Amino acid sequence: MTAGLPVVIFGAAVRPDGTPTATLRYRTEAAIAYGRTLPSPLFIPTGGSPDGRPTEAALMADLLRAAGVPDRAIVVEDTARDTLDSVLACTALLRARGCRGPVAVASSAYHLPRCLVLMRQAGWRVVRVPPPRVPASRHLGRRWFWRLREIPALPWDMLLLARQGRASGD
Repeated sequence: MTAGLPVVIFGAAVRPDGTPTATLRYRTEAAIAYGRTLPSPLFIPTGGSPDGRPTEAALMADLLRAAGVPDRAIVVEDTARDTLDSVLACTALLRARGCRGPVAVASSAYHLPRCLVLMRQAGWRVVRVPPPRVPASRHLGRRWFWRLREIPALPWDMLLLARQGRASGD
């Protein structure tokens, strides 16, 4: 692999009009800020589109380019439908590129623990990208919604990932 440390940026919802949400922008900005501390990062925005809107990954790639990141430092993974799909797709992409790790992981504060655990479970040594210093929502109830939804999501995804590994013979 010719580039430096891979920085996987986990996607977030896209607005109905096809523009990035604040969460998507904040995650990308956090990854860019972290990438500026590295000699030659390889940014991997991940996230597909369930309904024909632009993919999360494509929008993040546009934000990366707008911030001055060259195309050679961006590899778009635009097939994943959710966090676990992103872990699996990015693992396949990185392995195909000969990456052995570590891998930096970027997301929002409420989502980052799940991303880190799943990437570790997928076999990666991970580096935590400092998350955006903004809440998931300005409304307290919505903020707690985003935090609390991670509680069942983490063990569920871990179970699915473990089953995936057994099915593939790992």
